Amino acid sequence: MDDQKSKFSILSAKGSRSAVETTAQIIFTICSVVAVVAVFSITLYMIISGTPAIFKVDLLDILFASVWAPTAATPSYGILYIILTSIVGTTLAILIGVPIGILTAVFLAEAAPKKLAAVVKPAVELLAGIPSVIYGLVGILVLNPVMYKLELFLFQNSKTHQFTGGANLISAVIVLAIMILPTVINISESALKAVPQNLKSASLALGASHIQTIFKVMIPAAKSGIITAIVLGTGRAIGEAMAITLVAGSSVNPPFPFNSVRFLTTAIVSEMGYAADLHRQVLFTIGLVLFVFIMLINVVLTRILKKGIDDDAK
Repeated sequence: MDDQKSKFSILSAKGSRSAVETTAQIIFTICSVVAVVAVFSITLYMIISGTPAIFKVDLLDILFASVWAPTAATPSYGILYIILTSIVGTTLAILIGVPIGILTAVFLAEAAPKKLAAVVKPAVELLAGIPSVIYGLVGILVLNPVMYKLELFLFQNSKTHQFTGGANLISAVIVLAIMILPTVINISESALKAVPQNLKSASLALGASHIQTIFKVMIPAAKSGIITAIVLGTGRAIGEAMAITLVAGSSVNPPFPFNSVRFLTTAIVSEMGYAADLHRQVLFTIGLVLFVFIMLINVVLTRILKKGIDDDAK
């Protein structure tokens, strides 16, 4: 009798476990399908919305013309300066923010005293939770006045410089660099802490210093996670709109340091509210260009990551 009860309990446990696993598999499958459909739908929508303007305005006139005057008597829809501003601004922000973020992650993971890390870590996480508009407001109140004073000092005798009140490319780059720090720091720190401890111990046992171990062993071993942090930081920088609208000036100019500039995102945000007809369609084309940029960045960095992993495997 007891044997029959135990067999029955075992069979019922297996049956319930099988039901749970089947249910979980169905849920995961549904979630995967929803994710794929969402990406496909967004891609299809951007193509459908962004291509009509290309047939009305020559694509070369949109991408390589430098004059943006959609409401003029003879409209012009050139976004060359806007594209260059996004490329230059994002690149400079990455060049500034990524080294600072990685070094901060190294400090938190390997060098910081526990009491100091307990203060710095929550501060970094707080930065990640601050809305982007707050970064823009702080930039207006703190950064732009400083940039304006610097601008007055450098161009006090200039008769051609158009003063921006501090709302320029430098301000935008600094704000973007600060905004990507939490992403780079948190993901890089997690990657460094995930490195097997025996690698560090072996390096120290062979006579390497702590600093040598960090830069010759720990960081290379964690490079997949660090590259992921760079990818996400790049996406955050190139896709930011609100903070940049507040600190960059939002004028279409060449991407020089003290020029008021407009990014791809701010071009859409600043004019979508009143745009109509062809003007509105061109804004969707700008969105399509931005979408293609982000996809290309993800593909390129993903290939670099995969190549690095394959090299490590060899």
